[in-house]
Amino acid sequence: PQSRRRSANFSRGTNEMDTAQARQAMVDRQVRPHDVTDLRILAALLEVPRETFLDSAHRALAYLDTEVPVSTASRRVLLKPIVFGKLLQAAGIRESDRVLDVGCATGYSAAVLARLAGQVVALEEDAPLASAATANLAALGAPQVKVVTGPLTAGSPQGGPYDVILLEGRSEVAPEPLCEQLADGGRLLAVVGGAPMAKAMIYDKTG
Repeated sequence: PQSRRRSANFSRGTNEMDTAQARQAMVDRQVRPHDVTDLRILAALLEVPRETFLDSAHRALAYLDTEVPVSTASRRVLLKPIVFGKLLQAAGIRESDRVLDVGCATGYSAAVLARLAGQVVALEEDAPLASAATANLAALGAPQVKVVTGPLTAGSPQGGPYDVILLEGRSEVAPEPLCEQLADGGRLLAVVGGAPMAKAMIYDKTG
């Protein structure tokens, strides 16, 4: 029994080391070369384990340069690391900012945002995904994140106004109604349009 315990612990340690190396490779080979230079963002991406937010069928894909489905039961995905990193850099998130994360799925994006902003409201309309996000964020230790459930197109006005609103995934139409929930000087970031012509956009609110 003692020998088996040592073997199991060694295996677990190896897996943790492998995923840490995969995160480092994701940052060094995918994110950093595409002009994501904010050290706070790079550190957050290195700290948060993407595989934790995926089901067992997709964990092996966690660090690939692609969108990854969060589960076999959902069409929702984690954004490509390059796209997510560039959106974060464009947002210019400050430690004092209040952020609305629209479509948080199982909570990965909210976990990263929690390391950059003062407060995060994570909105998800799929109840099982919202429940998973709540559990994942609690396990990771992100008390400044509040997970709320409701239609993504409605935002979460009761938690606003927000300094930054970030949409996870593509929007077929410009998400201008959500801009009403921005504070003056706030920024909304979204990928607008359908494949292959989707474009990352920043909406600034002034006055």
